[in-house]
Amino acid sequence: MKHDIQKVRNIGISAHIDSGKTTLTERILFYTQRIHAIHDVKGKDGVGATMDSMELEKERGITIASAATFCQWRGHEINIIDTPGHVDFTIEVERSLRVLDGAILVLCAVGGVQSQSVTVDQQMKRYKVPCVAFVNKCDRSGANPRRVISQLREKLGHNAVAMQIPIGLEADFTGVIDLVSMKALYFDGPNGESIRETDIPANLLDQAQLERETLLDAASMFSDELMEAALNEEEIPAEMILSAVRAGTLTRELTPVFVGSAYKNKAVQPLLDGVIELLPCPLDVANEALDPKNDEQRVRLEADDAKPLVALAFKLEDGQYGQLTYVRVYQGSLTKGDTILNVRNGKKVKVGRVVRMHADQMEDIDKICAGYIGALFGVDCASGDTFVAPGTYLTMTSMFVPEPVISLAIVPKDHTAQINMSKALNRFCKEDPTFRTHVDEETHETIIEGMGELHIDVYVERMRREYQAEVATGQPRVAYRETITKKAEFNYTHKKQTGGAGQFGRIAGFMEPVNDADFAFENRITGGAIPTQFIPACEKGFRQCMAKGPMMEYPVTGIRIVIDDGASHSVDSSEMAFQAAARGAFRDAYTKAAPVIHEPIMKVAVETPTEFQGAVMGSLNQRRGIIVGTQEEGPSCAIEAQVPLAEMFGYSTALRSLTQGKAQFTMEFAAYRRVPAAVAEELKKKRAEEKKNVA
Repeated sequence: MKHDIQKVRNIGISAHIDSGKTTLTERILFYTQRIHAIHDVKGKDGVGATMDSMELEKERGITIASAATFCQWRGHEINIIDTPGHVDFTIEVERSLRVLDGAILVLCAVGGVQSQSVTVDQQMKRYKVPCVAFVNKCDRSGANPRRVISQLREKLGHNAVAMQIPIGLEADFTGVIDLVSMKALYFDGPNGESIRETDIPANLLDQAQLERETLLDAASMFSDELMEAALNEEEIPAEMILSAVRAGTLTRELTPVFVGSAYKNKAVQPLLDGVIELLPCPLDVANEALDPKNDEQRVRLEADDAKPLVALAFKLEDGQYGQLTYVRVYQGSLTKGDTILNVRNGKKVKVGRVVRMHADQMEDIDKICAGYIGALFGVDCASGDTFVAPGTYLTMTSMFVPEPVISLAIVPKDHTAQINMSKALNRFCKEDPTFRTHVDEETHETIIEGMGELHIDVYVERMRREYQAEVATGQPRVAYRETITKKAEFNYTHKKQTGGAGQFGRIAGFMEPVNDADFAFENRITGGAIPTQFIPACEKGFRQCMAKGPMMEYPVTGIRIVIDDGASHSVDSSEMAFQAAARGAFRDAYTKAAPVIHEPIMKVAVETPTEFQGAVMGSLNQRRGIIVGTQEEGPSCAIEAQVPLAEMFGYSTALRSLTQGKAQFTMEFAAYRRVPAAVAEELKKKRAEEKKNVA
């Protein structure tokens, strides 16, 4: 079978919660004949959407793990990765974008550009992913695609331009006008599968012509040919417009906007046409790998089957037949029976079974060609590993992994639960780099860490369901930090004299706060006051103190240590002595440097009907929140605030009861900030009590 890489599209569908990503994917699968009946996310038929295959996803009606599927449209192959919208599953979105060539940014015609749309857009920017926008839910009351397009421009800085305009809105939404072909499209049949093309209704002709002018103006910036034709007022062929729009889309300088309603089966097919015509094929995207042997130099990869293999394992899943590893092949091809090398650990792996995925069903194939996405069975690796042909030594750029902000102690009920729990934790940590686990040295409890309450909730729930591990959970704990606020000097001598050689080391210098690093160390010693071989020992001693601060045993950040004097003894000085001297010097200076506690502050965005605005703002203020801004948009209003994570536990329940269940919120980590004195006192008391209990 001949592969035409020009006809491959690797795309993702990402958006704010409840904009209709999964519903849109479901329709795409239906129109491309991958499924033969449409199921809805919170479906009455109890089936749930095809892409939400996890029990938990069906119950909550949200997408947790990004699912991958592939379909065909007009002779093109489209690999789709449906990504979650909840910020707690950020890594799923990051991971998907890493391997995509293009994306569909879904926006709600009523909600517009919401808080999470901004996050998703920043992630696309980070990986330079070109996108087309789809304004969904045009059938809902309050739908206003025009406002959404202006928000795309103002809030996200996109050069957004409409490719279509809706025919009627809200309950009267019947179809769309295609501004390229200047035809009206209606979607007939029980599921909108037959497209009827007619002339544009007379009452919309003027508006369509105006919008087309805007489209041509924007597109002509990317094509001299088009500009000339427009100036000479010639008849402009559709191909010319599309190729100009495509040129702008590929460089992210233009964002084409499509409109429709996935739930009402309207205008999904033209969006698919747009994906094929405007989004890049693997050849249009510059993919680079790093060469670890040559100072991480960038190497351009070519989507050519004959070249040596470079592939990225971007997602792991534990299926009933063992570990399933999703891979994107950037260069070369991955064939059944090949021996490949895992760059991270240098292990060779033999490829057993190669499959192509469709949500949770799969079909066996012989090989994955360059530019394609597929999956391997029985290969042991971690998420983000690079596979190469033996003899090639390249690695794909590492993914951006945010630090966890919340932790929780979990205790298994009995021995069986203990074994199952460790199996589950082992797998979850491998799958999700933002989920971490460790054992607390003092309390000997197992601690899990993650990106938020929902994130950890879902994993604890999955432990119970998928591994039958009954665990009890402790109170969520916040990742506090300690730091200093002023410069303090130290001059510390460590000496111990027992029989035989003693220990001696003197270190002098100062510590000061620094903003852009967790820990910085500078050696300004002259004249060999401390022999050079002991300098690393001094640094190590200081570093050891960073894990637990002398104040309240939280990790210490933002400190710069400068040593400028010291003394050593020809017999009694050793690495150990200088490490001990550094620890003493740290403790000595730390108390003088006015230490404070920092806490994680979250960016919280609440969307609520306007009548509850006062109550919601009050509830955020009570939680030590600072309101950053509010925006009223029709019947609903969006409130943005910065609130300490410690105050956000149980907020979803409180918000529901305040707003009769009508409001929703998202939160993501913003920054670390100093804790007010009264709160710090409380923390000290709590910490002292905890210590008593442990003792």
